[in-house]
Amino acid sequence: MIKQKAVFFDMDGVLYDSMPNHEYTWCKSFASEGIEFEPQDAYINEGRTGRGTINLVFNKVYKRDATEEEIERIYGLKTQLMAQCPVAPPMPRMREFIDYLRQIGVKTYVVTGSKQPTLIEKLNRDYGFEREDVVSGADVRFGKPDPEPYLIALQRSGYQAMECAVVENAPLGVRAAKAAGIYTIAVNTGKLADEILTNEGCDSLYPSTSAMVEDLLDK
Repeated sequence: MIKQKAVFFDMDGVLYDSMPNHEYTWCKSFASEGIEFEPQDAYINEGRTGRGTINLVFNKVYKRDATEEEIERIYGLKTQLMAQCPVAPPMPRMREFIDYLRQIGVKTYVVTGSKQPTLIEKLNRDYGFEREDVVSGADVRFGKPDPEPYLIALQRSGYQAMECAVVENAPLGVRAAKAAGIYTIAVNTGKLADEILTNEGCDSLYPSTSAMVEDLLDK
């Protein structure tokens, strides 16, 4: 049973089965610059802003931040490649779960590091989210694992951290949510070991969105 007054959802890997597309486009975008990007790193770094991910990789490879031109070039290519990828379907049972939460009076929000141009339109079409329900990479100075995105979500909801919950699939997202003091449910829909999520302090862990919904709706 959901006792919280608001639930904040990560997007990639929670609302959409989109992480394979992100894995592919990050690898291709960095390869265009002669940089090898390990596929698992897409899952490890999920939740960061595009700028944050690019700077992290450049500091690892070149011991410096990327220039604005390099960031625009790499993220611009990633955006183009994402538009060419197969449409990522909604994750199983998530529309059902969100509809249920709204029916019982729980506020729902999306907290994502993405700044993809079709973001709001897609979330509105598939899940009924409005612009004010979404905290995106365009709304923050510091992406996950900084708690700022979830602190902004708390502010928008009007509730205290103890009155809310987060659903995340990424270790950086779990870290950000816990740093904001919010009860955090992890769903391991990617390629990472469970321990990577539990080590970040998630309060509960499910192997899939379907398992989470089945458990929470049955209680």
